[in-house]
Amino acid sequence: MTDADRLPEIAEALRRAARRFGTPLIVTDDAQLARARDELDLAFPDPTIRQFSVKANDVPGIVARLGALGLGANVVSRGEWAVARQAGFPNARISLEGIGKTDADLRAVVRAAARHEPLLWTAIESADEAAVLRRLAAPAVAARAGRLDVLLRFNPAVEPETLPGLAVGAEQSKFGMAADELAAAIEAGGGPDGPLRWRGIHLHVGSQLGAVDAWRDGVRRALALVGLLGGSLPDFDTLDLGGGFPVFDVGAPTPRPERFARELAELLAALPPDRRPSRLAVEPGRFLVARSGYLVARVLHVRERGGPMVVLDAGMTELIRPALYGARHGITALTAGLRPWAAPGQGLTLTAVEGPICESTDSFGPHPLPALVRGDLVVVRDAGAYASSLASTYNGRPRAAQALLAADGTPILVRRRGSGTTIH
Repeated sequence: MTDADRLPEIAEALRRAARRFGTPLIVTDDAQLARARDELDLAFPDPTIRQFSVKANDVPGIVARLGALGLGANVVSRGEWAVARQAGFPNARISLEGIGKTDADLRAVVRAAARHEPLLWTAIESADEAAVLRRLAAPAVAARAGRLDVLLRFNPAVEPETLPGLAVGAEQSKFGMAADELAAAIEAGGGPDGPLRWRGIHLHVGSQLGAVDAWRDGVRRALALVGLLGGSLPDFDTLDLGGGFPVFDVGAPTPRPERFARELAELLAALPPDRRPSRLAVEPGRFLVARSGYLVARVLHVRERGGPMVVLDAGMTELIRPALYGARHGITALTAGLRPWAAPGQGLTLTAVEGPICESTDSFGPHPLPALVRGDLVVVRDAGAYASSLASTYNGRPRAAQALLAADGTPILVRRRGSGTTIH
């Protein structure tokens, strides 16, 4: 399956949405969400458990739509857990991971189990965390609430083909446990017969993986651990492969989910049947939502700075990735001279695009654009992941409104613009 540029088809709908809801505005294209889901399903079909990583986009209306498309929810905090529940997910379709789980988070896990509404599983990051969860869970288990299903977060110590800040499976990463730390975590959690039921390995190599090599090496090491530990842990049947499937520019050569799935199939085929995990999971975030998101912004200023420059009403408060680690997002004009613009590749000049925040790093970089005036609309592409969930109200700015673009082109408001603190 290949990417297609949906923008020409939906440009007028984006202009209508901006007129109706104002700017800055993030619009999610429902058709593109479904397209990404379909590609994931083809690569990792049932019975693979497919979870959406809520940290990529925590707008409840978007999370609910992904649930309606058949995905579960993977969360890293009680806040994201609450978003998933608000979006309609039962606990049985929610998995909890994350390095920042507090005692209060772990108590919530135990309380849910005590109500006979346990999470799908919780991924353990360290022996310390395992010991705390054991202590909290013991009374509930004694009261016949049932043992808690947990996975062990494994750091595979590989060199992911991605930005250093996204290489969570590297040896120096703060995430997960080395192979020789897993036995201590199991012991701290009560061993094979304690209140924690050890179900398998959780693995996440990194995000925006530019190749499959490090991922394949990480999965191979994780599979070895599933086979090894499964010999003494009777329920150790699960390998959660994480996410990391990349989203790059349309037409760029990138490994698709199907490529990762082929590598997995070969690794599994090389193992004896009794050493293969009987339950597999994936939990992509960016891949499912990035391409579907469009940040619509309005031009505030047009300047000459050794070439044209425009300042938008959207910036790092709506999409921090360019300022945070130099991420590039394509920018296209929706209007020029206050008229609809539909002439790609014609009359374009490299233009510096800046945000409205009082920080010099609030910049989207240079982009080919037509001559623009105050009030013109542009769209920042691939803004569906790590825009809303990383947004802030810095400079006293209200959060952007969010809309879902239905199949018939109707924009539906799924989150109102924040009120902020303003003088009327």
